[in-house]
Amino acid sequence: MFDADDLYVLPVDKWIQAGVQWMSQNLRPFFQTVKWPVEHLLGLIEHTLQGIPFPVFVVLAGLIAWKLSSRGVALFTVVSLVVIAFTGVWTEAITTLALITTAIVICVCISVPIGILCARSDAVWRIVRPVLDVMQTTPTFVYLVPIVMMFGVGTVPGEVAVIMAAAPPLIRFTNLGIRMVDKEMVEAGLAFGATGRQLLWEVQLPLAMPTILGGLNQTVLTAMVMSVVVAMIGAEGLGLVVLQGLGRLDVGRAAVGGLAIVLLAMTLDRITQSLAKSKGGKGVSLRAVLLRLVGRQDDRAQPAVAGGSTAQPTA
Repeated sequence: MFDADDLYVLPVDKWIQAGVQWMSQNLRPFFQTVKWPVEHLLGLIEHTLQGIPFPVFVVLAGLIAWKLSSRGVALFTVVSLVVIAFTGVWTEAITTLALITTAIVICVCISVPIGILCARSDAVWRIVRPVLDVMQTTPTFVYLVPIVMMFGVGTVPGEVAVIMAAAPPLIRFTNLGIRMVDKEMVEAGLAFGATGRQLLWEVQLPLAMPTILGGLNQTVLTAMVMSVVVAMIGAEGLGLVVLQGLGRLDVGRAAVGGLAIVLLAMTLDRITQSLAKSKGGKGVSLRAVLLRLVGRQDDRAQPAVAGGSTAQPTA
């Protein structure tokens, strides 16, 4: 009588199945609209990366790692790429890198605005937070079922799954970073007559940038993990190498794919961690982060509310 197996079982599985089928049949134009920019951006990035000769790619990657991080990280990047090439999975590694790069670009375009909106509105955050909880606690394999029914199989649907899994950390960190900005800084900005937009771009975002870039680091790692899982629905890359090795009981092939994944993930992790570091505990602007890519420094003076007031010359 009190056995749980004797209770009435809600047909939740049938409800979900019916809901997904209805969406796949009636919202096909919407899914195709979502798929179109992802497909074209992924194709452009992959075609560009695959078209760069191997020696040039290694040199460029080393220089970027040097500018963004340190000589040690640059050396590790070069060695990792050379090892990946010598294991015979260079093309697959570049495909995985294209998947991750595309996911990062789209996640930044989607997650940062949502995170800003959540930080500026408690009502929005109360709605978005449980959605993020569900997305981050859902096992990665569960993403594959609705993705296949809505978008089909292949590399592009796999990219959509990567974006869905990688977006939540950046939303959380953006919201957290802006909310952690000292209220005195915000009040000082308002006292100096800053508008809402000026307050966001000149005070809150620069001070929250280290936290946001920390969220970007988590997004990169999540995208890396998910880019391997989506090989189960036909996505190409290093994940497919591991899957093929397991399917054929070829331990060596699977180990080679796993080694390349580890090296690529460690390289991306070290570079994005360096981006998140801020000198002297101060905030960094997005402009300053981008200028580091080309080896230049942001010589503009810091706002008075962010870096303290400076003495003005007297007449």
